[in-house]
Amino acid sequence: MAPSTRRRVLASAGALLSVGVAGGDTASEDARSEPLSDASRPNAPRNRTSARESQVETVAANLEVPWGTDVSSDGTLYFTERPGRVNRLGSDGVELLAEIDDTHAVGEGGLLGLALHPEFPAAPFLYLFQTYEDDGIVQRILRYRLSGGELEREAVVFDGIPGAERHTGGRLAFGPDGDLYASVGDADEPEKAQNPETLHGSILRLEADGSVPDCRGPVFSYGHRNPEGLAFHPATGALYSTEHGPDEDDEINVLEAGNNYGWPVATGESDDPSFTDPLATYTPTIAPASAAFHDGAFYFGALAGEHLHRVEFGPDGRTVESDERLFEGEFGRVRSVVDGSDGLYFVTSNRDGRGTPANADDRILRWTP
Repeated sequence: MAPSTRRRVLASAGALLSVGVAGGDTASEDARSEPLSDASRPNAPRNRTSARESQVETVAANLEVPWGTDVSSDGTLYFTERPGRVNRLGSDGVELLAEIDDTHAVGEGGLLGLALHPEFPAAPFLYLFQTYEDDGIVQRILRYRLSGGELEREAVVFDGIPGAERHTGGRLAFGPDGDLYASVGDADEPEKAQNPETLHGSILRLEADGSVPDCRGPVFSYGHRNPEGLAFHPATGALYSTEHGPDEDDEINVLEAGNNYGWPVATGESDDPSFTDPLATYTPTIAPASAAFHDGAFYFGALAGEHLHRVEFGPDGRTVESDERLFEGEFGRVRSVVDGSDGLYFVTSNRDGRGTPANADDRILRWTP
């Protein structure tokens, strides 16, 4: 493995941007929608908050499609770049930990999700969701050990995840139960998302070593199109997801074991009781690409919508009480969000082939709501 190097350094005292935060209305990562309008959103009430001033700080710049993110107990941000790099962001800037040379960065694939072991750094393991090539496009979950500032590959913990140039999924998150959850897209074979015996269009649940909990199958939920956000409610432990719709009905869901979320038979709400309805939907689509809870609110990045999105749920954790678009048009395509001890971090994705990069893109930004 190549030795660690300092690169792209932008200290945390970086550029401060004063931008408006406005409420608003609400495609997908697959394509840009029509100009955004006051179209209806069946399950998300419109919130017309007034604009207010807030500062956003650029903490890293000149990155190439940052994707997976996680924060350690000491506040250090670890993140991937889709072409195959793993980095960490500290007080001295961005440090390259490894280049994963066998990453196949094609279409929406590449080095995607990242999750730290729940006992990190005592258990010094990073988990990575990787697209690679083996007689076609395949995906897998890797475990790396962090030792002396370098990453060393320890194991392939789960292999054979379907891949394609679109609908790759790729998010990783450890739950309060200590299990590892992974989002898998339908890999452009939508009909397979209705078969829980396949991995297409599913959320996987695995032990940290890649085995399946209690000898059950790895599929936790199914009937998904392209879920890219996973976040656990800090109080209840419930698992929330965001999912790309086709040309309508991007979704926020609460995921429950064994449930079928409808794709491709249904999007949005359905009259069929065998499908689980989403908590909120967005039409025109905005391409929700992540999920995180911060100070009690639910956040996600919107790629096609080009904003940071905030949702507040009622006491039941399901009723949407407010729904806002933040920094609309300020930073371009917003992908990952992650809860940090010193604010909410979010990353741009303007160099992914579908955006219009600014000189400093891609960037990691920090905001204190």
